[in-house]
Amino acid sequence: MTPHSPYEACTVLVLGDIMLDRYVAGEVRRISPEAPIPVLRAQARRAVLGGAGNVAKNIEALGARAILIGLIGNDEAGREIVAMAPPDGGIALRAVVVPGRPSTVKTRFMSGAHQLLRLDEEEAGPADATAIAALLDTFAACLPQVQAVVLSDYAKGVLTDAVLAPAIAMARNAGVKLVADPKRTDLAGYAGVSVLTPNELEVLASTGISATSNEGAVAAGEAALRSSGAEAVLVTRSARGLTLVQRDAPALHLPTEAREVADVSGAGDTLIATFAVNLAHGADLAESARIANVAAGLSVAKQGTATVSHSELAMALHAPAETLDGKIMTQDEAAAQVARWRAAGLRVGFTNGCFDLIHPGHVRLLTRARARCDRLVVALNSDASVKRLKGPTRPVQTEASRSVVMAGLEAVDLVLIFEEDTPLEIITRLLPSMLFKGADWGSIDQVVGSDVVIAHGGEVALLAFEDGHSTTSIIARSQLGEKTS
Repeated sequence: MTPHSPYEACTVLVLGDIMLDRYVAGEVRRISPEAPIPVLRAQARRAVLGGAGNVAKNIEALGARAILIGLIGNDEAGREIVAMAPPDGGIALRAVVVPGRPSTVKTRFMSGAHQLLRLDEEEAGPADATAIAALLDTFAACLPQVQAVVLSDYAKGVLTDAVLAPAIAMARNAGVKLVADPKRTDLAGYAGVSVLTPNELEVLASTGISATSNEGAVAAGEAALRSSGAEAVLVTRSARGLTLVQRDAPALHLPTEAREVADVSGAGDTLIATFAVNLAHGADLAESARIANVAAGLSVAKQGTATVSHSELAMALHAPAETLDGKIMTQDEAAAQVARWRAAGLRVGFTNGCFDLIHPGHVRLLTRARARCDRLVVALNSDASVKRLKGPTRPVQTEASRSVVMAGLEAVDLVLIFEEDTPLEIITRLLPSMLFKGADWGSIDQVVGSDVVIAHGGEVALLAFEDGHSTTSIIARSQLGEKTS
C-alpha cells in the first residue's frame, strides 16, 4: 500500500469477473512457411491480475484497500491469482473457488507495442447456485468494512441477475455507494446503483443513441438514467473524454487528459477504481470524475494492463501543467521518450538521487553532467523511498515539489520518480548512454547500475562533487537557527 496516501483509510469492495492477464512478448522476423502468419520468437512472459482484479490493483496502487470477490477455478491459473494478492498486501482476495470451472485467462501475444493474437480461456456461463450463495455470503460479510462498491462486469458469469439484485439491495441498505461498469445492454439489471460507467459502444448498445458528440452523450446518459434508475451516468468517450450526467445537475464534459496513447486496455479499470476511491474518500461526483479522468489519461500512456500510483496521480493533479507537459513524466513515458532520443542519435545521460533540497553542489553536478550528453534524465527517489533511506523526518520536500524544482533547472531534460531504494530497475529499462554520479561514490564498480550500462556499451562517469554543500548540513543549520532564535 502506498504510504502517506490520502486514501489510506478507504476500503473499496470489488465484485465481478476476476481474470489472469498473461503477456508473451517477443519479436517477429519471418512469416511461417506453414500458413501466412507471423512467427513470434518469445523473449519475455509476465502475468498480472485482470478484469475485476485490475480494478482492485488500481485501488491498491492509489493507497486504498481493496476487497476482491469473484470466482476462480481450482487450477494453476487460480493459484497464480491467489499468489498475486498476498495477505500482507493492499488487496484482500475473497475468491470463491469453483471445482471444475476454469479460471478466466487472457493471453496476449505481443511484438513491440503490437498485439498479434489474444487467446481466451474461460467459462462464461452463469455460476451455479452453490457458487452464487457463496458469493453473496462473502459479499454480505465484507460489506460493513467498506465505503464504496465496484461492480466490475465482464460478462463472465459472476454478475448475473441472481447476484446483482441482492448485492445491490444489500449495499443500498448499508448506505454504501455502488459504481457499476456495465456489460449487458439491458441496464434495468443495474437498478439501484449509484453510478453507471458505460463507454461509447456500451451506451449506444443499451440506448441506441450515439455519444460521439457532447449533445449525444448527454442524451444517451439521460436515457441510461431512465432505464437503470441510477443516480448518475458517467459516459467514457475515449479520445473525447468523459461526460457526467446527473439527475439534478447540468451535464459535465471533461476533455481527455491523455498526452500519449500507448495502450487503452485497462484504462476503464483505472478510471472506475479512481472514481470509486474518491467517492469513498468523500468527494462528490464531479470531483471524483475529474480526478478519475486524469488517472485514465495516465493509464493509456502505459503498455498493457497497468495501474496508476497515488504518486503519479498527485503529480499530475498538482504540478504546473506547462512543467508536466514538458519534463516530468511517468516511467512509461520516460522510456518512450528516451527511445525516441536514442533513435534520433542523441546521447542520453542519467543520474539519480533524493535531491531533497537543491543546493549549489547539485546544480553544478547536473550542469557538468549535461555538458557531456545531449539529454539528461534525472530519477528522483519517491517520498516513501527517501523515508526508508534517510529516516522518518525526510523528505523535507514532497516528490511533487522536488520534481517541479528539478524540472525547472535548465540542465535537466526529463524528470521521473522511482519507488525502489535503488535505481537499478529504471536504469535497466532506460539503458542510458551515460550514467553520472558524484565522485564521493569512490569507484565506478560501486555505482548501482554501472554494470548494466557498461554491458550495453555505455559509459559511467564520476563527477567532482563540491565540498561544503549537503542537504543534511542545510537542515542541521536550519534547526540550529530555530533553537537559538
